[in-house]
Amino acid sequence: MTVHPAFPVDGTPVPAGAAPLTVRVADPLALSSDLAAAWDALAAEASEPNPFAERWCLQSALHLLDPDRQARLVFVRDGDAGRVIGVMPLAAATRYGRLPLRHVIGWAHPNHFHGAPLVRAGCETLFWSILLGWCDAAPWAHTLLHLPRLTEEGPLHRALVEAARARGGEAVTVHREARALLESDLSPEAYWEAAVRAKKRKELRRQASRLAEEGALAFRRWQTKEALDPWLDAFLALEACGWKGRAGSALASHADTEAWFRAMLTGAAAAGRLDLRALDLDGCPIAMLVSFLSPPGGFSFKTAFDEDYARFSPGVLLQQDNLDLLKDPRLAWVDSCAAPGHPMIDSVWRERRRLVWVNVPLGGRADRMRFAALRQVEILWRRWKRSAEIQDQS
Repeated sequence: MTVHPAFPVDGTPVPAGAAPLTVRVADPLALSSDLAAAWDALAAEASEPNPFAERWCLQSALHLLDPDRQARLVFVRDGDAGRVIGVMPLAAATRYGRLPLRHVIGWAHPNHFHGAPLVRAGCETLFWSILLGWCDAAPWAHTLLHLPRLTEEGPLHRALVEAARARGGEAVTVHREARALLESDLSPEAYWEAAVRAKKRKELRRQASRLAEEGALAFRRWQTKEALDPWLDAFLALEACGWKGRAGSALASHADTEAWFRAMLTGAAAAGRLDLRALDLDGCPIAMLVSFLSPPGGFSFKTAFDEDYARFSPGVLLQQDNLDLLKDPRLAWVDSCAAPGHPMIDSVWRERRRLVWVNVPLGGRADRMRFAALRQVEILWRRWKRSAEIQDQS
């Protein structure tokens, strides 16, 4: 296997007689048709689905949400077979939390809710081995590779642990979270009764009845032959009129995030990944939900509701309708993409997806020394924090 320390950007001529090329840093705005097709093919062959790493989502994010071009879009090939086995965005970072420490991170933006790269099933360990070897030799890469939001004990996490061990290092979990997941063989009706307390179901029926007195209620689901722009306009307006708009964190609060949202959902629709739903009152949406379907999984991306109708729990009523995803034979589970302990979705979806943030040392002697020092600092910090929490409770 040949691992190259650096590689020309996509489109640069390769010298005649060059060795098999295993890593390519590509310009997301100037992809060759071959690399674009290989990236798209990975989505159907990936060991773990991740819409945020698919081309229709990530390409526009790199264009619109990384104006300083900090990220490197890395393609990894099997040097023997020549096929692309993985795609991942990486970036150099100068700080690790509060510490001035240069390292490499899996690039993400605030709406990038899963950090797994797209990797061909069966090639997970090979992918990590090549990627880490390339980072070892890259002049811009230092100390460690920090990977946020990997599925704990998933194929990619297990392969990363194996690849790190084979290099004489260790994949260290530095943070864990668990967020709501929908995963069940029950029917939507049976799941609703099992997940939601009888008293709460009664209250929701009462709220739905009171809401129906306000006007005509209807659930809608976007259809592929339907115009998409009216749905996008409605969602952006609904989100902006609530607390996110007041806080300046709504998608429409910034030109770049709005442009990305429109480009990304248009791409999702073209790729057959988009699921859009709304609860209408007299023909106007009072709750909306955007999800991505990447079989065998789904990802609930964004939800919004009209706060004037908050007393009727329109978002929960829409989530009840959304349980029909349990009947979709393509889907084994749906990730909420919500913050841990979310008060709404945690009360409706019973299962949990466990995510880990992982550090892997790079191969240089100085890198490993800095990595070991960082581990000691983090261990001491956790001990101090645990001791402080115990004192607060006593």
